Amino acid sequence: MADVSDLKIQEAYLDVRSDKSDTNWLLLDYQSDRSDRLVLTQTGTGGLSELRDALDDSKASFAYARVTYSNDKESQREKFILVVWIGSGCKILRKAKISVHTADVKEVLRVYSIEVAARERDDLKEEPIVVRLRKAGGASYDGI
Repeated sequence: MADVSDLKIQEAYLDVRSDKSDTNWLLLDYQSDRSDRLVLTQTGTGGLSELRDALDDSKASFAYARVTYSNDKESQREKFILVVWIGSGCKILRKAKISVHTADVKEVLRVYSIEVAARERDDLKEEPIVVRLRKAGGASYDGI
């Protein structure tokens, strides 16, 4: 089991979800290579591009992000995504534990529209994620 008891995680989660906050992502990393304790390492206001830059190829991490997009000229939507990052240099034992730990993370970062399994930074490009969010959101009148 992953230890997700750090109160800063819950605070950052609520901050990302808040309409009154500019914070639109958070990043959780393991406290150390041998630890199963997750800690809040960063938050940001720069969207998915800033989150991509914050990821470390040698680590497995979890992220939560608010994605804002337009369905048409009149409307804007905000949806949330859960990101499970496994960098190319992540150790084998950490990779093996990630699926079990994901369930624990989902107990804290509860509300999201889609889960994104990211192995490289391009997996977090905004356009394909928005396409997935539109499909998950139901009513789409532009043929996607």
